Amino acid sequence: MSFELTTEFLEDIESRIEAGQMDSVIEQLHELHPADVAEVLEKIDEDLAVLIIEKLDNEHAAEALIELDEDIRGKLLKDVTAQTIAETVVDNLDSDDAADLIGELPDHKRQAVLNNLEDEEHAKQIASLLTHADDTAGSLMATELVKVNEKWSVLQCVREMRKQAEEVEEVYAVYVVNDNDVLLGSLSLKKLLTTSTKTPIRDLYDSKIHSVTTKAAAEDVAQIMQKYDLFSLPVTDELGHLLGRITIDDVVDVITEEAEKDYNLASGLTEEVEDTDTLLTITKIRLPWLVVGLIGGLAVAAIVGLNEGRIAKIPQLAFFIPLIAAMGGNVGVQSSAIVVKALASKSFYNNGRTLNTYITAHC
Repeated sequence: MSFELTTEFLEDIESRIEAGQMDSVIEQLHELHPADVAEVLEKIDEDLAVLIIEKLDNEHAAEALIELDEDIRGKLLKDVTAQTIAETVVDNLDSDDAADLIGELPDHKRQAVLNNLEDEEHAKQIASLLTHADDTAGSLMATELVKVNEKWSVLQCVREMRKQAEEVEEVYAVYVVNDNDVLLGSLSLKKLLTTSTKTPIRDLYDSKIHSVTTKAAAEDVAQIMQKYDLFSLPVTDELGHLLGRITIDDVVDVITEEAEKDYNLASGLTEEVEDTDTLLTITKIRLPWLVVGLIGGLAVAAIVGLNEGRIAKIPQLAFFIPLIAAMGGNVGVQSSAIVVKALASKSFYNNGRTLNTYITAHC
């Protein structure tokens, strides 16, 4: 059953905290999914949200924080010490989520958090992920994965998988590498379970595997996973060495962000509009396209003015001016929507057509 956040629920949470019944509140929140807890934290008073985070167990608090909106998360972590962030939050997150969170911190605090991590290997992995450019496969990937060597037998493979799986929250795929850690393919769990324990892995794995390099664009990653119905996509360097994996939950975030950008572009917005934006900010975002529309309107008015004498001779022509303007506006809106869709899906490019040909065919 899905959770529905209501005003009554929030008021009950706040009243119980004020009455000193924090333990019952925390017990109730522990029963909720971290995404639902994040929704609660976004709606209640900031001081109460910080208090709840401090009382939640480390794992639940970390997972709830990563679900929060970036701006709200920044406010809540503003006064939290680097040591607390490292021990309470980062230690309980996968490397990709931890890198996202640390990347939002100021430079001095970012370094302090990394220095306070007890697991040096985890700290190195996060630091490495932070070096990748935004909106690339490298910035999306997690380093936690399950991999086996082609020379191993099925029995040895199972033993090693059990050890590695302890560090991976969800196992979507088992990757096969050689002695140099170069990605060779993927291993079917069905074959692993139905084959003799002495069979070498090289006889079982599937070499037909889709992968991307760390420099691949996030949008391209999303399109590949959507096209081939993948739950996980391996990431390699330019030489084919296996570095990490991108999971479906990260790709959904990318698809959502791209959809919002396309919607804003089709709506004539140069940037994303937030609920908390001021009137001045919204005006600045909308102004460029509004000015373009104004210039077009003035040009039409000038043309009508130059033909005022002809319209005076045949007044009936004036009845068509609103009709033509309305049709022009509708065609413009439809054309912009179709072009944005084509740019987002790259359909005009993939089909070998020019943009003008695509517009002509659909408008």
